[in-house]
Amino acid sequence: MSVLAAFAVPHPPIILPEVGRGEEGKIQKTIDAYREAMRRAAAYKPDTVVLISPHSILYGDYFHVSPGEGASGDFRQFGAPGVKIHAAYDGEFVAELGRCAQQEGLPAGILGERSRDLDHGTMVPLRFLNEVDTDYRLVRIGLSGLSPLAHYRLGQCVAHTAQALNRRVVIISSGDLSHKLTQDGPYGYAPEGPDFDRQVTQALKTGDFLSLLRLLPDFCEAAAECGLRSFLIMAGALDEKAVTHELLSYEGPFGVGYGVAAFDVTRDDETRRFGEQYEREVQANMAKTKAEEDPWVQLARLSLETYITTGRRAKLPGDLSEALTNNRAGVFVSLKKHGRLRGCIGTIAPTKPSVAEEIFQNAVSAAVEDPRFDPVEPEELLELTYSVDVLGEAEAIDSPDHLDVKRYGVIVQAGGKRGLLLPNLEGVNTVQEQISISKQKAGISQETPVKLWRFEVVRHK
Repeated sequence: MSVLAAFAVPHPPIILPEVGRGEEGKIQKTIDAYREAMRRAAAYKPDTVVLISPHSILYGDYFHVSPGEGASGDFRQFGAPGVKIHAAYDGEFVAELGRCAQQEGLPAGILGERSRDLDHGTMVPLRFLNEVDTDYRLVRIGLSGLSPLAHYRLGQCVAHTAQALNRRVVIISSGDLSHKLTQDGPYGYAPEGPDFDRQVTQALKTGDFLSLLRLLPDFCEAAAECGLRSFLIMAGALDEKAVTHELLSYEGPFGVGYGVAAFDVTRDDETRRFGEQYEREVQANMAKTKAEEDPWVQLARLSLETYITTGRRAKLPGDLSEALTNNRAGVFVSLKKHGRLRGCIGTIAPTKPSVAEEIFQNAVSAAVEDPRFDPVEPEELLELTYSVDVLGEAEAIDSPDHLDVKRYGVIVQAGGKRGLLLPNLEGVNTVQEQISISKQKAGISQETPVKLWRFEVVRHK
């Protein structure tokens, strides 16, 4: 056997009458759809239910799969301690899933359990499922900070494990949509919120899982969603499968989007290899990006990729321009992954004989020495974009009035502490913010007077 069906469901505790105390009536469509989805799930008589929860144990670089014979939990934190859920785990499935993930190079397994208690992202779906079926074993999977494709591939491992063990498996993908649908909601409003819900519900309605992989991280973060990566693991478990697809309900009366969708596997379909399609798109986009990079960024990429893949420093190419070989300057190299900062290291003043050598040094440092991030791994190289800022000479100024966040970077100094912030950074809109962040980076208290310098940069992308 294998994966037979999958369901995307929300997990608002208020949906339970013991918690909602009448408020649950405002999401009656979600309740009705939930019961229909779990009725369909129970009809498959699954041996194993694989439940993916955003509120299970989460690590930035690891997928946690709950170990042991089982676990329990209650809704004490939501004012209903008498509502208890227990689940018996499928230990054989968990062990085989770990082996499959290891073979595929995915960091997943049973290590690092901080709490055995079931989370509400798990318990809400089980409450509805247990109304119609309790004769199953559970596999509980948490999310990670890894890439969308990594989540999709873990789902593929779930499908391979189901087949290897000859299990009848149903997937339950637990996740709310945007938390920023209305001004009076608990998280406020962002225009990305309704747009995110529109795009995701359309993808679930049509079974277009490729569009889920394509959603940009910054857009998803602005929408304050919690379910996308859960849906991606589900989508991976349905890779190469033709499915029926139905959006059973969508509503968001509390400022949070709740969607219920059902997918029944009907046959094999090699055209639905969305992970492969997405990977080809990423590779094509990266090839285009590399082709458009100027020599400064090409040097940074050469230095970093050589070091990460071989452990050795690259040699400078022999055909560099005089602008790179005959000039000296401070240089900052910034790395981004899926639009988010992945590392940034630089030098305020030149430390090497040329700009080229400065870039070579700082590119590696940005990848492995930025204390805010773990070192870059080889599998991340295709996902990185670079910028190289070549600093002009710093000019002392006597007032913040001589600064402009778009044009000038700033250097602050108090005693032996000195901090720098580059110009024209996303999210830094005022001189006051620029100085405040520079002080914070230097470990200077906000109240301490500082000496100021400004500088311009030439930014290469």
